[in-house]
Amino acid sequence: LDTPAGSLDGRAAALTAAGRITGLVAGYLLLVQVLMMSRLGAFERSAGAERVSRWHRDVGATLLVAVLAHLSLIVVGYAAEGGRSVLGQAGELLADYEDMVGAFAAAGILVLLGLTGVRALRRALPYELWYHLHLASYLAVALGFGHQFSNGAQLYPPGPVRTGWIAAYALVVAALLWGRVVAPLRFNLRHRLRVADVVAESRDTVSIYLTGRRLHRLDLLGGQFLRWRFLAPGCWWQSHPFSVSAAANGRWLRLTVKVVGAHTADLREVEQGTRVWAQGPAGTFTAAHRRRERALLIAGGSGIAPLRAMLEELPPGAALIYRARTPDDVLLHRELDWLAQERGTDVWYVVGSRDDPGPRQVLSAPGLRKLVPDVARRDVYLCGPPGLVEQSVRALRAAGVPRRQIRLATFEL
Repeated sequence: LDTPAGSLDGRAAALTAAGRITGLVAGYLLLVQVLMMSRLGAFERSAGAERVSRWHRDVGATLLVAVLAHLSLIVVGYAAEGGRSVLGQAGELLADYEDMVGAFAAAGILVLLGLTGVRALRRALPYELWYHLHLASYLAVALGFGHQFSNGAQLYPPGPVRTGWIAAYALVVAALLWGRVVAPLRFNLRHRLRVADVVAESRDTVSIYLTGRRLHRLDLLGGQFLRWRFLAPGCWWQSHPFSVSAAANGRWLRLTVKVVGAHTADLREVEQGTRVWAQGPAGTFTAAHRRRERALLIAGGSGIAPLRAMLEELPPGAALIYRARTPDDVLLHRELDWLAQERGTDVWYVVGSRDDPGPRQVLSAPGLRKLVPDVARRDVYLCGPPGLVEQSVRALRAAGVPRRQIRLATFEL
């Protein structure tokens, strides 16, 4: 709408215009990304934390492409217009244009974040390192803010476009402050959670029991997760998402944690009375969000935690397939056996290595149909290692389960 006729004649003008458009797209997507990271309760409840996490991943890839396109097109377009080399033009932008050093730094941060989103690299990084690197996106917003208004052809002139863009930033910052600061502060002042006990469930898994105030007013569903920060030496600076492993009862909360790193190893030594800072609850991986009357739950290892809590809230007639390497890796089995009797749940423990023919047969399309003949008419909840989840999804789709009935536990941002 703001492009005069004839202004796109020539390669340099077209490249520069394309650079401005991709810059506007990148600026908008960056705001969307920060909004999805804000942990705004109303947003997560309406869209679902799992869906927001998928959106965040997909938008992140598009944002990276837009940022690189914007940077490349602007530099090449300006260089062609002024008859300079690309490197010479980049040097001039850094030296002579206001706020451009911050803009280049913001682009570098976003490229770094994009690389850490690559699945193989993401799995290789410790969670706490990946998490703190991810927080640098806030710095990218701050560093990239100024050049949009000092150099942006569409945002430099005063008017409704400039005002609207600034208002969008203000709203996103307000959502961020509410979701990340105000709401957690209210939650923790109300409930004042503390560690009541730490119980070993196996050689590498512990259950942590928490008590607090007004737990009967806690709006928590089985299958949801909170982000927990244990205010103990060596633990206080890290916040990790863990599902509750028992439904809310108004007296205590429980999370069951597998030791996979230094932080979770430290949790085994947390003392009674340790204060706990929590954010949440979040997630739509719950019985309340099911589409069908009956459900099939498939768990692997410590992935049983949210499903164990959910079993208390599902209608009778649910089915559970619990995959484990050895009998010692089956967690909470006494509770599962009790729930099987009390709630009319069919429970199958599938024990063995990934190469054993028995477990491979059970988690195939024919095996699932044999155990659960009406599997295609059930909601299916999956929580476990990535390999188990991927194998199970393939088998479920082959067994005729619609994708909309398959729910995966995804922890957030």
